[in-house]
Amino acid sequence: MEIIPNVHLITGPIVNCYLIVEPSGLTLIDTGTPAYAKKITDTITALGRSLRDLKYILLTHSDADHAGSAAALKAASGAKVATSAIEAEAIALGRPSREPRFNAFGRFVAGLMPTLFRYDPCEVDQILTPGMDLPILERLWVVPSPGHTPGHLSFYSAAAKILFAGDSLRSKNDDLFVATGPVLWDEAEAITSMRLQAGMRPRIVCVGHGKVVKNAVAKFPQ
Repeated sequence: MEIIPNVHLITGPIVNCYLIVEPSGLTLIDTGTPAYAKKITDTITALGRSLRDLKYILLTHSDADHAGSAAALKAASGAKVATSAIEAEAIALGRPSREPRFNAFGRFVAGLMPTLFRYDPCEVDQILTPGMDLPILERLWVVPSPGHTPGHLSFYSAAAKILFAGDSLRSKNDDLFVATGPVLWDEAEAITSMRLQAGMRPRIVCVGHGKVVKNAVAKFPQ
């Protein structure tokens, strides 16, 4: 589904990924679970492009539902994989970058993480730092958004006024809220990240879970 010209949503039963299509090449934001590689490849083919046109894979964080297909897609395309230093270390091991902190259920989930959340390790080619800009969608800014994980990143295009938020935000009933639950790393950090994102006044917010939110300025939590 095309969100705005040249920005496509690739969705499935678990998570959303986003494909940016430009003459110079393709950029994928998050890769979904290991099962998503075929869906992503089929989407690229349907757009009349080749997997070899995939130049960047930007990962918001290291959870299996966001980085699970990174290794396969990198091997097939030769794309450069990029994320933060904290998340890169975990992705190289094929595991999440944190354990849940808060409650008994969180501790139970933490015990399952080594098996349920494991995926093929992937070497990261480029470490992204807050404030960097990438030559994508005119200028795609690297935005720090820790909270869900310690090294979580978001990506923002001021030209398109579109924010790719990963799991730093979720949507429900066309509203935005801070992601919580047993796999949250730090709630205070998550709220701080949300306030930074709201201050950018994005017109469109692309979340990892839930619907894409348009006219988003007024839909951030207060």
